[in-house]
Amino acid sequence: MPRESSTCAESPSDADVYNYAHRAFLQAFLSQSVMTVDEIKPVLAAVLTAHDPTRPSLEGDITQPLITSTVQAINAKIGALDYEIRSARDQTSKTLTYALVNTTSDALTQLATSFTPDEISYVKRLLDYMFETNNTRIREIMAVSTMETTQIARPPPRSRQSQAQTQIEADGDEPTQVQVRDPGLKMQEAEDVLNTLVAQGFFHCSRAGYYSLAPRALMELRAYLKETYNEPPADDDPEDEGITRIHDCEGCREIVTVGVRCSDRDCGVRWHDRCAIQYFRGPRGDTKKCPTCKTGWTGDLFVGERAANTQRRSTGGRNSRRNEEDYEDE
Repeated sequence: MPRESSTCAESPSDADVYNYAHRAFLQAFLSQSVMTVDEIKPVLAAVLTAHDPTRPSLEGDITQPLITSTVQAINAKIGALDYEIRSARDQTSKTLTYALVNTTSDALTQLATSFTPDEISYVKRLLDYMFETNNTRIREIMAVSTMETTQIARPPPRSRQSQAQTQIEADGDEPTQVQVRDPGLKMQEAEDVLNTLVAQGFFHCSRAGYYSLAPRALMELRAYLKETYNEPPADDDPEDEGITRIHDCEGCREIVTVGVRCSDRDCGVRWHDRCAIQYFRGPRGDTKKCPTCKTGWTGDLFVGERAANTQRRSTGGRNSRRNEEDYEDE
């Protein structure tokens, strides 16, 4: 319980002046990258106590407004360096999570400091599988199973991430293209990459063995995912509506990879579970309708791993992929 006599509900600067308390808290993010509110509280309490031993702080003294004001003061300083501490709710556990992210460069390029080129190609194949193969009009799974992660350890003969990567080499005055074969990864190497991504807070692995993007990845890769997997309408075709594979929540406007969708598959409305509950609470609960197309809201058409489980039950585990392809062709 917070102590009544504590004065630590103020920001660590007492006047929003960036000081060593902010620097120490930022150092914690540099070493951990991702922290939940419960993980932040003991760290910030220790920082504040070290900054002013005459006013020791306990975890109970660390409130959400204090965390917010501290993060805002830090962001005001590190913004010029293209870094920012962002927050998002874990779509599965609903836990509020903070992450130190790079706001400009391609987050996949940053992985080059931790992974080899072949490993980065594997990460891209995983993303392609999440947001293309396992993200269709009928099923928005947006995750890959353990079996699928091993199947794509080596690139298929023809795929978006082809076996041949193109490099440009200078040959006199004329550049030439040289095809470099991507050998892929061995099963153990692929497993090591997955374990590292989970440990770094980029991937989440469910109890059922599905890998999906964790809050850190969604915060860092937001722009990349939309630019890569959403296809805008063609300028020369007025009837082309484009393709939207990455949807924002109708409530919080953050990307939805776990949640619910409108029962009209042509409608683009998606919700996080938490946001849908809040929206349909109260008077709307009696006559639940999609806020865009006004279709009756059933709440049983899922986004995420539950979409795979629902498909298995509806097809008895047989021919689910073939049924999906037939639906897509109609």
